[in-house]
Amino acid sequence: MKFIVSSTYLLKQLQVLGGVINNSNTLPILDNFLFELNNTELTISASDLETTMSAKLDVESDNSGSVAVPARLLLDTLKTFPEQPLTFVVEDNNTVEISSNHGKYALAYADGNEFPKAVSLENASSTVLNGDILATAINKTIFAAGNDDLRPVMSGVFFQFSTEGLTFVATDAHKLVKYSREDVNANEVTEFIMPKKPLNLLKGILAASDEDVTIEYNDSNAKFTFENVELICRLIDGKYPNYEAVIPKENPNKLTISRTQFLNSVRRVSIFSNKTTHQIRLKIAGAELNISAEDIDYSNKAEERLTCDYQGDDMQIGFNSRFLTEMLNNLTSDDVQLEMSLPNRAGILTPVDGLDEGEQVTMLVMPVMLNN
Repeated sequence: MKFIVSSTYLLKQLQVLGGVINNSNTLPILDNFLFELNNTELTISASDLETTMSAKLDVESDNSGSVAVPARLLLDTLKTFPEQPLTFVVEDNNTVEISSNHGKYALAYADGNEFPKAVSLENASSTVLNGDILATAINKTIFAAGNDDLRPVMSGVFFQFSTEGLTFVATDAHKLVKYSREDVNANEVTEFIMPKKPLNLLKGILAASDEDVTIEYNDSNAKFTFENVELICRLIDGKYPNYEAVIPKENPNKLTISRTQFLNSVRRVSIFSNKTTHQIRLKIAGAELNISAEDIDYSNKAEERLTCDYQGDDMQIGFNSRFLTEMLNNLTSDDVQLEMSLPNRAGILTPVDGLDEGEQVTMLVMPVMLNN
């Protein structure tokens, strides 16, 4: 088995696939990339049993065969090469020999047949989505997904497809983000929960892509196909909580303010907040928003006044500043609106401008009890 490939082209593909490989694997074979050669097409795969990703590369060759090559060793070697053709030859003594312009390098390989086979999707439904839209949906929601192993359904992003539009939801019970698109839709109603790891991988690759992504899914797995890449992952099993029930419908108190001004103010004031609760207090009266924080243990406190547009009753409400900062950071609008009903009910943060036609973002943040 022999093929010739450009060093930088190979490295670029392997760095994407390398994100799948865990630092410590239960099966030693998973520390390898699987190389499957079929004449001029080389398919490289990486897997952690939950997620398998493969990329197709064009190479110069007239052979076929498959070997598993140590991933870390290969990546570290390729990073040091300037752009040049590399020749890979599988030798009889169980090594793959790589020849560059200046030298030769031999890596021990494993049998390609030992590498776990990717799942094939039975009775799958499919939807086609623009890569840019999918990347935006992941970016807008993934930060709000939880990390609690005891509640696995909340550790992923909930995909809800219907003929009317697509909705993506993530929550960790303290904050919730719902991102929906009415300008794209699916052929049928379906819902599934995607784990974080494959979404982070997709986000990284799709960021610069305007390609269409084909999403195929059944009850247990989902498959994303675009350009030369294919990603298959196991879905999170379980029923997603009824998130609509926690979004308060009646919110008479509406605050509109410049996003960057609000964000910078919350960031500054939160430095003086209690290090365990990160609590800040918003006091709104008339057209003035007063943001304050206090750490009684160290006698630190801060207070800032901002002008805002406010309709509603005077009120005081407490929030965890880290959640508020994350949400404001994630939005790209010039102005945001914070809707509230009572100091013990969730606040709803939405962008006032900067959205595409048919695009909606709703962020919900739970308040913290103020100790007066």
